[in-house]
Amino acid sequence: MLLILEGLVMAFWLLLVCVVGIRNGAVGLVTFYEKDVQDRVVKLGLTTPERIKKSSAISALALFLPLLTVVPAVVWFYNGVDGFLDGFFQLTVIYMIMNLFDRLFVDVFWVGHTKTWEIPGTEDLKPYIPAKRHLAKWVGTCMGFPLLAAIISLIISCIR
Repeated sequence: MLLILEGLVMAFWLLLVCVVGIRNGAVGLVTFYEKDVQDRVVKLGLTTPERIKKSSAISALALFLPLLTVVPAVVWFYNGVDGFLDGFFQLTVIYMIMNLFDRLFVDVFWVGHTKTWEIPGTEDLKPYIPAKRHLAKWVGTCMGFPLLAAIISLIISCIR
């Protein structure tokens, strides 16, 4: 039950980063869109390549810093991990809950079925997350985050 709660906390963190990022419109997180959308937004004068890079760096820090520091710290120091496999399992569960939220709620529902992430002048470039990109994100989620959990668990297990 604790792992589910921790996964939901991380899902909420992702939601918070998105809400803050798009508080002045979806252009604020255009870094998450495909290159053709980014190019169009720049061409329309809604942002600049420099702002996109800055947004990319800030959002990457806001999302990945907690994944690489806070979640492992909670797992090892609060949950009480007993070795590599236990750490790997706990991290994977937390990461997968957050990423299932990202794939299903954020990508499919919020971006795909609401106007919240719509950027005026780019409607012809929809869907903003094409099927090929959805597939790549699912593969990345299902393979990348367990791999990240394994690496972190291995490092911490070797240190302890």
